[in-house]
Amino acid sequence: MIEAKGLTKRYGDKTAVDDLTFTVEPGVVTGFLGPNGAGKSTTMRLILGLDRPTAGSVTVNGRPYAALRAPLREVGALLEAKAVHTGRTATNHLRALAATTGIPRSRVDEVIDLVGLQDVARRRAGAFSLGMGQRLGIASALLGNPPTLILDEPVNGLDPEGILWIRTLLKNLAAEGRTILVSSHLMSEMALTAEHLIVIGRGRLMADTSVREFIERASTGTVKVRSPQAAELREALGGRPGVGVAEAVEGALEVIGLTSDEIGQTAADHSITLFELSPQHTSLEEAFMALTSDAVEYRAGRVAEEAPV
Repeated sequence: MIEAKGLTKRYGDKTAVDDLTFTVEPGVVTGFLGPNGAGKSTTMRLILGLDRPTAGSVTVNGRPYAALRAPLREVGALLEAKAVHTGRTATNHLRALAATTGIPRSRVDEVIDLVGLQDVARRRAGAFSLGMGQRLGIASALLGNPPTLILDEPVNGLDPEGILWIRTLLKNLAAEGRTILVSSHLMSEMALTAEHLIVIGRGRLMADTSVREFIERASTGTVKVRSPQAAELREALGGRPGVGVAEAVEGALEVIGLTSDEIGQTAADHSITLFELSPQHTSLEEAFMALTSDAVEYRAGRVAEEAPV
């Protein structure tokens, strides 16, 4: 378990992390989301003792990271995949890490097999592709078989097979009761991997909730309806308090204020044929963008029109 209480970090007059309080529970994959500059990397550095908080505290399994007797056996972390000695092979890099905490060499072979680096284990890390470097970083995080994992953009550079692999791995590790904190900008992947979300913006906590609740809060409750008797259906549905019916593309109707069951029953009562009746669900990306729109530090301007030749 990771617990932050009033966690604050200032650099001069800039506040990177502002009074964060949250708990990362074991047994679920927790997504750590926020726009660029939100303070995610600083927060993870504070968890791992790489920076000291200006105020507040953060503990892993009840203790500050610096107080852990064997950190690699308790917390596995991936913050920068290329933070390796480029002249060492993957095997030697992992053996050097293992030697610092008495991890047996046999574990090195296990994690190399686990991350799929068998064929390049004796190749120098400096020659690795981005995806291979990510796998080596994940192997380093898993080396001590820790109960807690903190991963920053673990799917960066991975191909579709690799993304599926890390998604399955994280879910399986969480199912074993481990604490998993994963930062990513890939909302579609987070929607498939995470069960819980911690969202920050400009260093402040914006949401601490399940993925399902996060999306439901942003949902408008709209139901798309297609019918050859659209005008009749609109008349049958209209006039009720809190109900709105609007025309959408391709002759469909968008209904707000009624469930799909209620719309279907109304259509049946009026002998109206339906071709489609589908609730419109907000995506995680849409929900995230709506929540953090005012917390974006770096916002692109409008694309300039191409000048005439």
